[in-house]
Amino acid sequence: MKKRTKWLAALFLSAAVAATAGTMPAAAGTITGEVSGNTVNENTGDDENTEDTGDTGDPGDTEDAGNIEDPGDTGDTENIEDPEDAENTETGADAAEEVVVTEEDKPYLSLGADLSAQQRATVLSLLGVTEEQLAEFDISYVTNQEEHQYLDNYISADKIGTRSLSSVVVMQGEKGKGIRVTTKNISYCTIGMYQNALATAGVKDAEVIVAGPTNISGTAGLVGVLKAYETMTGDPISKESMDTALNELVITGEIADTVGDSDTIEGMIAYIKQDVVANKLDDRESIGTAIDEASKEFNVSLTSEEREKVIDLMTKIGDLDLDPDTLEEQAKNIYDKVNDLLGEDTMQKIKDKLNSDGAKNFFQRIIEKIKAWFASL
Repeated sequence: MKKRTKWLAALFLSAAVAATAGTMPAAAGTITGEVSGNTVNENTGDDENTEDTGDTGDPGDTEDAGNIEDPGDTGDTENIEDPEDAENTETGADAAEEVVVTEEDKPYLSLGADLSAQQRATVLSLLGVTEEQLAEFDISYVTNQEEHQYLDNYISADKIGTRSLSSVVVMQGEKGKGIRVTTKNISYCTIGMYQNALATAGVKDAEVIVAGPTNISGTAGLVGVLKAYETMTGDPISKESMDTALNELVITGEIADTVGDSDTIEGMIAYIKQDVVANKLDDRESIGTAIDEASKEFNVSLTSEEREKVIDLMTKIGDLDLDPDTLEEQAKNIYDKVNDLLGEDTMQKIKDKLNSDGAKNFFQRIIEKIKAWFASL
């Protein structure tokens, strides 16, 4: 009888070990979503986008941290590059996959309050609406004062400038499809940066177009997206969520600039965020450990200052009471891009960690109990 009891215990132990080794079915909601429609970044080269850019020698014409890419540029940073020569880096989606306004859509607009008449016409054209249609739509405006209110903590005032030009259109997307973004004349903020930050702010299943009259960085465009989304849903976005999303956008851009690889940094930030939220990491030590593990997985070396900034960011994210499944759903295309960069083996480890930590901990506790019981026989 004692032999049979030990044999049964060993059998249960083997089953539990096998479960923790990854033989369980994958948890629902694994990060394997679609890329389609989420990676279009259009930079227009039409002559109309180069008109009426303002006084090219007035530093006050800067907006959206346009100087981030070249701090030494003392000219009009709205027109960072010649639109004919500039190319945005997002590729991989057909033109048909970009976000567009159709007759069936109800768009919500947020326009830069300082657009000139000609710049306004250019931006509306890029957003896919006409001046005549505006009477039918809900429109809000982002002022330069608001840009400073939300961005002064993260970007120097001279880089934000004195004119608000970023403009956006937001529409309700299909449920479960995540956040889809198209950018036009946005030279600094990437689609992944917007998606990550918007998911942090609580945005769900939205279709977004961000545009500038000429090449601008687009940092302040996030403020416009969130204002338009509030109008569309009727749900206010808290100051804490707005601040954290903008903090994330700026930090991601800064590190991406240093590393020279936006896709990898976007993926790494999304991964750390998911780890913090899913595992309820709420102290600087555990968050720092999560950052170190992610840095190793993504082969990214952070400076001590960058690491501290990410810890500060993730501490704020942990306080927002975000849902890990929703974050995963909204940012799934980012992981698909990173999968191509890092390879399937590395990404499978990341998926296993994000989706199975709770199950593994549960079965580990079973193992320990079985071991203790088995040892007592």
